[in-house]
Amino acid sequence: MKKRNEYTCPLEMTHDVIRGKWKTIIIWQLGESNCSLAELERSIAGISRKMLVQHLNELLACGVIGKEISDGYPLKSEYYLTQRGKKLFEAISIMQSVGIEMMVEDHREEFLKEKGLL
Repeated sequence: MKKRNEYTCPLEMTHDVIRGKWKTIIIWQLGESNCSLAELERSIAGISRKMLVQHLNELLACGVIGKEISDGYPLKSEYYLTQRGKKLFEAISIMQSVGIEMMVEDHREEFLKEKGLL
């Protein structure tokens, strides 16, 4: 994420941090549990490794997620939400509930049931 020199409000900066197709999904996955790169890649359908790594690096740079590397062989790294990330997760949870309401209104209950959301 490239930070701009000027913003008209703080929401613009937050939007810049989470902008993109995958960042909110990554935050959602990490809100469920800490994950390795491979676990994230498996759990997010359609994301390429290159895009995942790029978004993880941007979220790390903004302090939304952290990365813990354990000693030993093979090295294992795990991503987790920071306090800032947990606050964003709360906002994304609200967005998720609005999306569920909208899908119910659009008669997509079967999809929601398949995903375990109803």
